[in-house]
Amino acid sequence: MAELPSLREMLAAGVHFGHKRARWNPKMAPYIFASKNGVSIIDLEKTQKMLGQALEAIANEIKEGKIVVFVTSKRQARDVVKAAAESCEMPYVVEKWHGGTLTNFDVVAKNFKTLKTLKEQMAAPEFTKLPNIEQNQIREKAQKLERIFGGLSKLTKKPNILFLIGAYDEKIALSEAKKEGIKVVALVDTNMSPEEIDWPIPANDDATKAIKLMAEAVAGVIKDNLLKKEIK
Repeated sequence: MAELPSLREMLAAGVHFGHKRARWNPKMAPYIFASKNGVSIIDLEKTQKMLGQALEAIANEIKEGKIVVFVTSKRQARDVVKAAAESCEMPYVVEKWHGGTLTNFDVVAKNFKTLKTLKEQMAAPEFTKLPNIEQNQIREKAQKLERIFGGLSKLTKKPNILFLIGAYDEKIALSEAKKEGIKVVALVDTNMSPEEIDWPIPANDDATKAIKLMAEAVAGVIKDNLLKKEIK
């Protein structure tokens, strides 16, 4: 399995910084080491242990040919999460979660086919012969669909795991996953209950460096196990 980030690396990335004590969720108490200047400090030893458990679960799923979707709507996380997902060839959502993506998958998936058709249309030689107004309308529609669904466009069925960065901001995705029986790995900051999450990872879900470290750890274990699968 991919090597876990060290405690030193997590400390340097600010993984240990939670929210202000006034915003804490009591169900996160077992994972809080201390409070400093009114800010909850996450126990990194527990973070490391639970990250290891999550990575092991993901590794087992990847060996079975399962799909993990990376999910975040945080502006500061979009680029690093997209890069991590693309590095391991997994789908992703880096915009606001579109309601029904899981619970109404067959209908939502029609947008994936529409996007593919529009891209093919724009790449065809005949496209330049269309009136400018029509070209612009097609481009605008494609750009909108790409922004919302581009990271999911290769999905042909519901995924097996959602990786949420972080759980507090992705409650709709979490709710849909639970309804559909889809497993969830999630970064859980001190303001969110970990109870509904299959593999919670206590961690700062706001700092870009912390998010990058965790997203790359997940991508790393996926790449390792995809490679092992190819070698076999």
